[in-house]
Amino acid sequence: MRRTAGTTAPTATTAAAAPSVTAGAPGAVGRTVAVVVTGSMMSVLDMTIVNVALHRLSEAFDASLATVQWATTAYTLALAAVIPTAAWAMGRIGAKRTYLTALVLFTLGSLLAACAWDAGSLIAFRAVQGFGGGLLMPVGMAMVLRAADRARLGRAMALLGLPVLVGPVVGPVLGGWLIDTASWRWIFLVNLPVGAAALALAAVLLRPDLPRPRPGTPSVAPKLDVPGLLTLSPGLTLLVFGLARGGAGGDLAAPDALFPAVGGAVLVAAFARRSLTTRHPLLDLRLLRDRTFAASAATLALFACGYFGSMLLGPVYWQQARGLSAASAGLLGAPVGLVVGTTMQIAARRIDSVSPRRLILPGIAFGALGMALNALQIGSPGVPAWRLVAASMVMGLGAGMVLMPTMTIAARGLPRDRAAAASTVLSINQQVWASVGTALVSVTLGSAGVDPAGFRTTYALAAALLALALVPAALLPARPHRRVD
Repeated sequence: MRRTAGTTAPTATTAAAAPSVTAGAPGAVGRTVAVVVTGSMMSVLDMTIVNVALHRLSEAFDASLATVQWATTAYTLALAAVIPTAAWAMGRIGAKRTYLTALVLFTLGSLLAACAWDAGSLIAFRAVQGFGGGLLMPVGMAMVLRAADRARLGRAMALLGLPVLVGPVVGPVLGGWLIDTASWRWIFLVNLPVGAAALALAAVLLRPDLPRPRPGTPSVAPKLDVPGLLTLSPGLTLLVFGLARGGAGGDLAAPDALFPAVGGAVLVAAFARRSLTTRHPLLDLRLLRDRTFAASAATLALFACGYFGSMLLGPVYWQQARGLSAASAGLLGAPVGLVVGTTMQIAARRIDSVSPRRLILPGIAFGALGMALNALQIGSPGVPAWRLVAASMVMGLGAGMVLMPTMTIAARGLPRDRAAAASTVLSINQQVWASVGTALVSVTLGSAGVDPAGFRTTYALAAALLALALVPAALLPARPHRRVD
């Protein structure tokens, strides 16, 4: 498969050599996947459980729902701030130590959140969780990319999708049960045994991978790109904050949303310019010179914008427009989660042997079709619930065919020593565009009204965003992967 990436100078994200295991060895891949899936399961369950508990947390702390929602916002902002450091940290102390640090931060944050005494302390401790959670995905993906055989990378990536299968189904049910039968504190304490298990597995199963210099280069650990860090991390944080404020307030042009978002965008643009011109950037954006990587990133950006942005619509519709409880709304969303996870397991394996275009383009079409069917039906009075669930399942079928297979295609042809940079770029890409989608959907729904007509308009917007992903997806490789490492 032809790649168009140019030759670049060594950077902080390429200085580390591959870990000291044989690439593609089944034992090494299995050990790495076991650790990463356990850590990811903890973070995915946490996000779905906490979303169910916001109303109860508001009552427990005698605080407004808007105040308590900052617990979720603080987690997201910490996530955005720390993700840019993932590639540098792996180059500096190795992927194993970075992943262990992430697990410690997330588990410690969970314990502190369970001990929170007011809304302010909960918000602060959720940020600690976010600092750990922001490293789990890019570092975990980088370790798998380094260990897996490129010809069977899709199989390994499919296993990484297991938390997506389990989390959306188990999380809301488990969260509701813990709140009803125990205490809100248990929605955080439940992370402790999983975190302890993940730490034990990581310590035992992951091989040491301290960075080794390339032959003929000085044995010096990569230096931190301080100007890059001071532009990218604050830039992403301000951008995500502005989008979140605009979405919550229903007005992206409001000063408290517009100024942070624009300021963040300017800082991110400044970082991008620096990354393309400096010798040792915090994150090497020259990866985007690779046509397949760039097309995959653009496909994921637009699809994430529509898919993750629309996730708030279902719960809001069922509870506010149809008057159902949060538990009932969660159960109606469970079939969609099962479809996404199951399809992802099949599609991520198929991408090892089929043309990316033949799999991903139909997946985008299914996603847009399911979203459009929701838009067409949701405005009808008394539409049966099963019809809306069925339409959402069609959309879920498309999501399972697109997300993990596209990530696999993005990284498959890159050198193993670019895995850290690739996984970090993909993580930032998804985080930013999911925030953009959430803001667009929130503002549209707020303007159109929380009624059937408003939901129809907003679902139509989400369908259009998904359909736009067809354009960059048409640039993905037309032939199956044939390269042998």
